[in-house]
Amino acid sequence: MELAVYNQQGQDTGRRVTLNDEVFAIEPNEHALYLDVKQYLANQRQGTHKSKERSELSGSTRKLHKQKGGGGARIGDINSPVLVGGARVFGPRPRDYRFKLNKKLKDLARRSALSLKAAAGEIIVVDNVTFEAPKTKEYINFAKNIKVEGKKVLLVLSEKNNNVLLSMRNVPDARLMAASDINTYAVLNNNALVLTEGSVDVLNKL
Repeated sequence: MELAVYNQQGQDTGRRVTLNDEVFAIEPNEHALYLDVKQYLANQRQGTHKSKERSELSGSTRKLHKQKGGGGARIGDINSPVLVGGARVFGPRPRDYRFKLNKKLKDLARRSALSLKAAAGEIIVVDNVTFEAPKTKEYINFAKNIKVEGKKVLLVLSEKNNNVLLSMRNVPDARLMAASDINTYAVLNNNALVLTEGSVDVLNKL
């Protein structure tokens, strides 16, 4: 697959870049995509949720009334889960939600995500992205030039650029990543995937 290369002003440079069919044109594996996205989101969870169980409450342990003869249901202490303010039965406890996936499966998921974007025509290739100073206006003008203004954008560079990062930081729907750090969730969670020529070289070797 070949795509046109644009400059920062949105003009066609006349050059073409070739996307590796083994990365950008495979049959997407939906189950691999599901597992990789599930793992990514699970890894973001803190898992610090906690509710108090019966033995952890500070209420009295005195039996509220005698077991039989009162005409009501038998009951223990005031910490009983059936009472207002009582403990919670089988409540959440701190836990780690992370799980591992096979490396080959993650590679397949990443290539599947890139192939979906390529098939949908949501990949834009630019020659390079550099800003003289870290200004949000610089990124907004760039987004207008390549016609992705108002879209959720993932900009992928061959290496990190601090000026570009600081220029995009205040834009809610814009995210910057290095090509070596790209993941399935980041690729899928946008409406436009903007790649530099340098990042295409890195991604073609996935």
